[in-house]
Amino acid sequence: MDPISAVAIFFIIWWLVFFPVLTFGDRRSDAAADRVPGTEPGAPARTHLKRRVTITTVIAVVVFGAVYLALNSGLTLDDLPFPKPPPVPEYENAR
Repeated sequence: MDPISAVAIFFIIWWLVFFPVLTFGDRRSDAAADRVPGTEPGAPARTHLKRRVTITTVIAVVVFGAVYLALNSGLTLDDLPFPKPPPVPEYENAR
């Protein structure tokens, strides 16, 4: 795999993993004393962004490793056990 392609694929996987990880463990600041004036009421009380970036990176590395192994394994779709389509009668006699 070309290094530029690998970086691009990892970047895409990282962003696709980051958005679900953002929702893990959110807690709103329900108490009026905790809420800063002018902020959105549904905003999380603490973002824990470093922890979320770390979790995202670990998951993205694992997923990228699986994708890398699958792409470099030499397997093709022809190797997978898909059901064979029924033969077309008009082409059977042509052989």
